[in-house]
Amino acid sequence: MNDEPRIKDEEIDEFLKNAAQLPDDFDPRLLDSIAASVKSSLRPVRPLPPVWLLTSGLVSVCACISLAGALHSGFFGIARMDWLERWLVFSTLAALACLAASALVHQMMPASRHRLAPAALLPLVIVALLAVFAFLFRDGHTDHFVSAGIACLLTGLMYAIPAGLLGWWLLRRGFAVRPVSAGLSAGTLAGLAGLGMLELHCQNFQAAHILVWHTAVVPVSAALGACVGWALRLRARSGRS
Repeated sequence: MNDEPRIKDEEIDEFLKNAAQLPDDFDPRLLDSIAASVKSSLRPVRPLPPVWLLTSGLVSVCACISLAGALHSGFFGIARMDWLERWLVFSTLAALACLAASALVHQMMPASRHRLAPAALLPLVIVALLAVFAFLFRDGHTDHFVSAGIACLLTGLMYAIPAGLLGWWLLRRGFAVRPVSAGLSAGTLAGLAGLGMLELHCQNFQAAHILVWHTAVVPVSAALGACVGWALRLRARSGRS
């Protein structure tokens, strides 16, 4: 038999009620002055634009970066494609960009509903790209595989960086509860902008070149975005300590 004393519910309620009461020597005017000082510092916050508008803005930024890069370097890649290659490549890029942009917007809005888990975005994008590229490009040659590949990788990243910065600026009024995941999504979207530029410009249609080096722009850009988010999280933690 358990002889330990038990606390009744009424006793718990009485204890909590006494703890919540203000002490007798508390001056109510102090509470009023605190409330007045807080109220004077409050300012109305302009609500964020709707999700569809921010998503459209991000996709438009990426498209403009890709087109600007190809306009500067030449539209040699798309000129060499047939109608099926053009339709499949750029419709896939557009769909994936919309998906990544929507995921990023939701991550920058606290308490927003995530239709796609942040960890699933990058694998989904890579698998879709590899499937489309493997279906379309069958040239088995590997001429200048490393030198030409590194050049395309660096070129894609060169255009992914401004796309990521402009996208972050567009969402500057949002707040990322999980900055690493948000950075990963932002880097994925920016990588698609760099990849789009390569598909417009690069006329090297060797399958290994496109499957490895063109696709690599997306995960490398995503990793850079995640590193930026990690650095921002560390900075925020050090600021609070």
